[in-house]
Amino acid sequence: MPGHLALVTDSTAYLPQDAVDRHGIEVVPLSVVVGDEVLAEGVEISPKDVAEALRAKHRVTTSRPGPETFAAAYRAAAEAGARGIVSVHISAELSGTVEAAQLAAAEVGIPVEVVDSRLVGMALGHSVLAAATAAAAGQGIEQVAAEARRRSELTRGYFYVDTLEYLRRGGRIGAARALVGSALAVKPLLHLSGGRIEPLEKVRTASRAIARLEEIAVAEAADREVDIAVHHLAAEDRAEPLAERLRERVPGLRELYVGEVGAVIGAHVGPGLLAVVVSPR
Repeated sequence: MPGHLALVTDSTAYLPQDAVDRHGIEVVPLSVVVGDEVLAEGVEISPKDVAEALRAKHRVTTSRPGPETFAAAYRAAAEAGARGIVSVHISAELSGTVEAAQLAAAEVGIPVEVVDSRLVGMALGHSVLAAATAAAAGQGIEQVAAEARRRSELTRGYFYVDTLEYLRRGGRIGAARALVGSALAVKPLLHLSGGRIEPLEKVRTASRAIARLEEIAVAEAADREVDIAVHHLAAEDRAEPLAERLRERVPGLRELYVGEVGAVIGAHVGPGLLAVVVSPR
């Protein structure tokens, strides 16, 4: 559609495919490196693949898209008649993706607003969807980018991991590094704060950690209108019951999404992840 605003994000938003299709969102994949093999997330490697690689103790790392990948996506949008682009991405504290997008933005002949969501997963995804809704309503590029930032600032992400080992290996653990020494004695609850992964609470058992995750999400939602996402990696048996309990307990719930994180985030958190995103409208 000539004269439209194009929306671009990256594969760590883990948006439902129907939402991507409905809003015409371009998703640029990050890469997972297993041994010496570089694989595009969501295209060449699945969450199951990365969980199996981690369990088998293969070396698994991740990498951002190159600026040229973003430049190609932006040029394609311009050639399709877009008057501008809003590009919303994973926290710059966790990945160099924002930097790559900013480098590419300088090479395109139409305005590009790059937004650092300071989030990941459907926490990022909700910001992208908020931008898409604003764009569909005919708002300008600055207003659409501002809406993505507004939603990002309101959104909270909380998560439980079976072990901090994968976060430690990937260097994404931030202040939670202090928990590593006692990792055998506690089940850590973490959250996204300032774009980083930070410790929230230490709990003694997995069942108690999941119960606390539920309580925290319910308290965060309060009586506001919210969208909620429940993420997991190889832990559907934990995710589905948690989602159903949240459906019953959150009075202002609008949309509830349950889904597995992709290979990039899976590589850093490991099997057993359970996360809840609370995103007020």
